[in-house]
Amino acid sequence: MVKHIVVWRVKESGPGKLANAHEIKRLLESMRGKIPGMLALEVGLNYLDDAMASDCALYSEFTDRAALVGYQTHPVHEAVKGTVRDLTTERRVVDYDC
Repeated sequence: MVKHIVVWRVKESGPGKLANAHEIKRLLESMRGKIPGMLALEVGLNYLDDAMASDCALYSEFTDRAALVGYQTHPVHEAVKGTVRDLTTERRVVDYDC
């Protein structure tokens, strides 16, 4: 199994950071159950005020590395990536086997 974790800092622009974070959460959660090999998907929004904190986190599990690679270019993921990129200022990721 592979775990894929991504955290973002969300832009303050437009309707504001909180609204942008909720839109990111909605978009990411819309992928659940639509990508082969994706076993789990969870999205959380940070609630602590800390200068070092990220605002939004994605935790997902895949059957194997091949499933993670397939996810990267899957049309459902591609449809979400652009908007998430537009609503964020920073992205960090970690992928690991377990």
